[in-house]
Amino acid sequence: MRATKLPVRALARRTREQGVAAVEFAIVAIVFFLFVFGIIEIARAMYICNTLQEVTRRAAALAATADFSSTSAMQAVRQQAVFRDSPGLLLFAEPVTDDYVKIDYMSIQKSGSTLTMTPIPSGTLPSSPAVNYANCLKDPYAGNCIRLVRVRVCKPDGSQTCTRAPYQALVSMIPLSFDLPQSTTIVNAETLGLPGGVPPDPCGCP
Repeated sequence: MRATKLPVRALARRTREQGVAAVEFAIVAIVFFLFVFGIIEIARAMYICNTLQEVTRRAAALAATADFSSTSAMQAVRQQAVFRDSPGLLLFAEPVTDDYVKIDYMSIQKSGSTLTMTPIPSGTLPSSPAVNYANCLKDPYAGNCIRLVRVRVCKPDGSQTCTRAPYQALVSMIPLSFDLPQSTTIVNAETLGLPGGVPPDPCGCP
């Protein structure tokens, strides 16, 4: 049986059609994958924003009862806040690590009938929970009496201000760029590491 030969024009037309189909498929595939990865990035961004609020809530609850003068205790608080028992990244939330959990201790300043929350600089924090307890007994509105614990998510740049962490996309082709929320949580200071049996609030004031 003799093989049927296609005319040169028909063969060229088939080749062009195959080339056009390949180009069309490539364009559709690119658009499709950009759409899919875009949905993934948006879902991931929402997950991170919601999780960061939980991170600060966990850290604040732990820090309210942890010894603020102990480096190891505070490191453990930060690690547990990002659901870890060792230094590292918050799952699926690069670049956020335990180092991004910023814990501040605050006093309450009273001027007339006005109460103001004031961060206590790290250099002037009480030397121990017992010293802080004595300070608050003496004057609950003193600048060296820890009354509140504030936790935020900040870049670990060593500054007193809180620089928001940048969102890092999984796929560089997706133009999703913004700063992550600080997700601030503020709670009342409790024992701050005082031994059991000592009242957590020495003044009981507002």
